Order: sequence, then C-alpha cells, then structure tokens
Amino acid sequence: MHIIIPAKPLRQSKSRLAPVLSVEQRAQLSRALLRRTIKLARQVAPVVVVSADSAARQLAKKAGAWALVELEAGLNQAVRQGAAWAQARGAESVLILPSDLPFLTLADLAQLAALGQPPPAVVIAPCRRESGTNALLLSPPGVIAPAFGPNSFRAHLQAARQAGIEPAVYRSASVGFDLDLPADLAELEPQPELELFGCD
Repeated sequence: MHIIIPAKPLRQSKSRLAPVLSVEQRAQLSRALLRRTIKLARQVAPVVVVSADSAARQLAKKAGAWALVELEAGLNQAVRQGAAWAQARGAESVLILPSDLPFLTLADLAQLAALGQPPPAVVIAPCRRESGTNALLLSPPGVIAPAFGPNSFRAHLQAARQAGIEPAVYRSASVGFDLDLPADLAELEPQPELELFGCD
C-alpha cells in the first residue's frame, strides 16, 4: 500500500477560513496539518504528496515523503497521478488522504488498511456531514476512478457498486472531522496538544 496526499498550494488553502484567519495563518495551519498527516502516514506505508506548490513539496520531502509535481490541475487528476505513480512502483493498493484531518490516528489508518482486504476492495470514510470523502482506499489502485468533489461519498459508493464491489464504509469521529469552516476551527481550540500552529 502507498498513501497519497494531494496538497493545494499552502497559501491558497483553507479559503473558507478567511473570515477568521489571515493568509499567513491559513498557510501556517496548512503546513502544520500536512506535516502531521505525513508523520502519521509514514508509520503505516510509503507516502507520496502530489502538489503544484514547491513549498508543499519541499515540506513533504523534509518530512520523509515522496513529492510529485502536479501535472494537471484538479484534485481527481492529482489523485490519479499519485495512484499511477504508486502502482508503477508495485503498490497493490492506495489510500488517499486529505491533509486536513487533525484528529486522524494510527488506529484509523490500520483499520482502513484492514478493511481493504481481500482485494478487490473499495473503502470509503465519509466526512461527518456524510457528503464528502475523507479517506478512500482502492485495491487495486485503479479499481474505480476517484470522484472527489460535491457529494463524493455517494459518488464513490455508486462507482464501487457499478464495478461489482460492495464498498466498506468506515465511519469514525476522528476521520470524519475535517477542518473546513470557522466552526470546525473552534473545535480545535481546546486541543493545544495538536500544536497546529507550531512553526517549522
């Protein structure tokens, strides 16, 4: 298994937090989240970050991940690029993770990997609003095409079933929490141990 983390340009990410955080604060938060996600993921499998942002790629390499220059704009294109790269290097499955899961745990990653056995398999972890997809395991990597975007949870469910696979759904409070809205940020305030605003 390889873990793929698509990363937006750090200074352009988390735009929905603009009412409460400056550009630099959002970039700092994005760096801390990406670093944390890589650190966790590397304990489970090789990690590849796909990004058009040289700063994000530099951070990834410093954290011990592979870093690919995003060749075509768009989240699904970045995921496909990462999956093709991993498969060419012998990966039998890929786990796609966003970088903005501040409560993600090693136990979550282990459970997602376990649910991906035996292949062929599709494992989907929805966001807590049951609209987006916060983790997607594909075994083999090309078993379905990624369909991230509005209502991607339902889109991935449908794609798996159309491929003749009943997907496993992993509902977890830690994976379900993604940091998108000011209200989400407020939930982190009692969690200083996360050190999300730590400097490089």
